Amino acid sequence: MKIYEYKNCSTCKRALKFLDGKKIKYDCRSIVDSPPTLSELKRMLNYLKKEGLEFKALFNTSGQLYREMKIAEKLKNGMGEVEALKLLSQNGKLIKRPFLLTEKFGTVGFKEDFWKKIFN
Repeated sequence: MKIYEYKNCSTCKRALKFLDGKKIKYDCRSIVDSPPTLSELKRMLNYLKKEGLEFKALFNTSGQLYREMKIAEKLKNGMGEVEALKLLSQNGKLIKRPFLLTEKFGTVGFKEDFWKKIFN
């Protein structure tokens, strides 16, 4: 299991504390220094689509870079999935975090109730 996180992100810290509390082993990666690959983003997207979500759910919509790059406007004006995934693979700060990927599932963000369900 890989978890991509940002060291200054309080949500990431809560997620890691949750995993540590459950004694779940994980491979922790810096989402900024080593963002998920295009292949990993595609796998994650497949998991999210099973939950009824689309590629826009991969974006960190509250991030400064998201606002600076006017991603919301680009998405509204037709940025497609291929272009979005390529952009995300090149800039981890645009990705919603934490980004948790296993062989069987993937999820972005940390909602403790949901994580309790998937890890019990």
